[in-house]
Amino acid sequence: MKKLTFLPILIAAIAFTLPEKKKIKIYLAGDSTIAIKETKAYPETGWGMPFVHFWDSTVTVVNRAKNGRSTKTFISEGLWKSIIDEAKEGDYLIIQFGHNDESKSKQERYATPDTFKMNLTRFITESRAKKAIPILSTPVSRRKFDKDGNAVETHSEYSALTREVAKEQNVLFIDLDEKSRALYQKFGAENSKLLFLQLQPGEHPNYPEGKDDNTHFNELGARLIAQLVLTELKSLNLELTERIIVPVKK
Repeated sequence: MKKLTFLPILIAAIAFTLPEKKKIKIYLAGDSTIAIKETKAYPETGWGMPFVHFWDSTVTVVNRAKNGRSTKTFISEGLWKSIIDEAKEGDYLIIQFGHNDESKSKQERYATPDTFKMNLTRFITESRAKKAIPILSTPVSRRKFDKDGNAVETHSEYSALTREVAKEQNVLFIDLDEKSRALYQKFGAENSKLLFLQLQPGEHPNYPEGKDDNTHFNELGARLIAQLVLTELKSLNLELTERIIVPVKK
């Protein structure tokens, strides 16, 4: 009886002495494909929105992504500074740009290839200076298929530039362009519309005239892209992935 009484006390003592996990933050830097959306934009959803629900209580996701931002405007508007001023040792920074950097028609956003690479390199260097952990990602693909039903590249130049920087800087890397295209291919040319902000006139009160958008995700698309990012993080064998919420089996 004494042994049985002692056992729960021992277990409680061991649990009490186990070191608590250090709390960390995951910062998201990017554009509208990641960003938190206003209610009036629903069902448009950035993949950063469902991404917050994958983590235990020791992780806080800080989503600083904004619609229409490029590396150029993310710096000029102080969004990057807001991250790097807060980031602490052991925090993670997921960096995904390209959509707006490549937009030559919008000069306030456009970043030349050289400027794009320079900005990404700056993000990596300044993250490391804070002893935070940068993770570079290619831009998530737009939805586009050729006549044979093959999902085709929509960011070929700026994804290639991102890969170059990742290799040059020996930084953790996610090829979200490639992975997202594979996802669209799995759904097919027609069914992949189910992942995007595709609405018929009168289908949703926020878009009475309908919407034909092959860049921005709906809730399903955002969740599946967020799951792709999670899968890629797991493949990098980071301590971070030990903090993913494990579903309770019933």
